[in-house]
Amino acid sequence: MKIIFSHGKESGPWGSKITTLADTGIASGFQVDSVDYRNIVNPDERVKKLNDYLAKETQPYVLVGSSMGGYVSLVAAQTNKPLGLFLLAPALFMPNYQHQTYAPLVSNIEIIHGWSDDVIPVEHSIKYGQQTQCALHLIEGDHRLTSSMEQVIMLFESFILNTKTQFEYKVNT
Repeated sequence: MKIIFSHGKESGPWGSKITTLADTGIASGFQVDSVDYRNIVNPDERVKKLNDYLAKETQPYVLVGSSMGGYVSLVAAQTNKPLGLFLLAPALFMPNYQHQTYAPLVSNIEIIHGWSDDVIPVEHSIKYGQQTQCALHLIEGDHRLTSSMEQVIMLFESFILNTKTQFEYKVNT
């Protein structure tokens, strides 16, 4: 199984948050990759790049997105079938983004959002959580969530291990 990361607007494919979560994934037996969007400003062009990447993917995967990468992962999940979505302060319901409604082909979704986020309003994640009844973790922290990374790591580890267990159960039954 594989974890595919999508970074935010201001970061890169192997920033500290993604590197930390990738290490957690590797320690749990996953392969990891992170798509590089640094030369693409438009979020919907990033979605196209992720869709092109996923069209070539041959193994089951989980999508992990941070900020704009959360939007990219969620929109890509409308035409692809990841095993799950793990979204960190996702840029949902943002002005000038093409998609304002989201219908992913997966129900295994968890969102982490910091109460003190001054970039993406926490209310956006609450709105999506209410619409879908997905797991929503509102934690201490700002947009980058660096002050709460230990909690983010624990939530991520639980998410990927539960996803892996569910997948293996389906395959073996």
